[in-house]
Amino acid sequence: MILENAAGKPLYRAVADALLGQISSGGFSANQRIPSESELGELFGVGRNTVRHALADLAARGFLRTVQGVGSFVTAERLSKTAEYLMGFTQEMSMQGRQVSSDVLEAAVIRADPFLARRLQIQLGGEVVYLLRVRLIDGEPTAIERAYLPHELCPGILANDFSAASLYQVLAEQYGRRPDHAEQEIEASLATPQVAELLKLELPAVVFVFHRHTQLEDGRVIEYVDSEVRADQFRFYTNLKLHAPVLDFAFRRLPSRVAVGGQFGE
Repeated sequence: MILENAAGKPLYRAVADALLGQISSGGFSANQRIPSESELGELFGVGRNTVRHALADLAARGFLRTVQGVGSFVTAERLSKTAEYLMGFTQEMSMQGRQVSSDVLEAAVIRADPFLARRLQIQLGGEVVYLLRVRLIDGEPTAIERAYLPHELCPGILANDFSAASLYQVLAEQYGRRPDHAEQEIEASLATPQVAELLKLELPAVVFVFHRHTQLEDGRVIEYVDSEVRADQFRFYTNLKLHAPVLDFAFRRLPSRVAVGGQFGE
């Protein structure tokens, strides 16, 4: 393979750019294992340390993932997920042409403990619909979702098959309960062994953790959700706008005299 190296470009970056060109052109496909460090060294005519530096650079930029003792693999294209609009997972992924399904691990009516009673704004001990699912995209595990809903707002909802049905669609069509707005927190965390097993992750692995509190138009809480999402498969986007006009005084030069003990000093 011919290695093109522009003047002033570090040799490892030339190797990284050549590999990235192969990935972009389809020479290496998603989830394919690329040649070993020694093979790449022979291919490009460079030392192993240069290859290792190039692979680390591509991994840091999200194009490769390295499995210790196995090798480096091309990462799949990341899915876009909005942090701006309230959408059901099924709807949002379907809009991107993805096939969405779920493995239902648990579906039951439980009693509200103090935490759930506060989150769902119901009485302590009230009935809560609990739905635990592993969400799949194109057959691959992508997220773990634990949804809690006040049973009085959707009685008998667990008669639906949520391995295929959209929870938000069922709420809207069968119960007239259309989720209207939500507050959501997102944080990064290391996956626990249980989460890694369900999402088929190699430890250590990073996941996005979501906490979402969803309400109807009249303000009643319809759902509380905790979930973990594979960080290697998603990227988030939003539109930002300045919340308030910039105050002029933020850019003014401070006066040369300031008040000290009721007097002005130079």
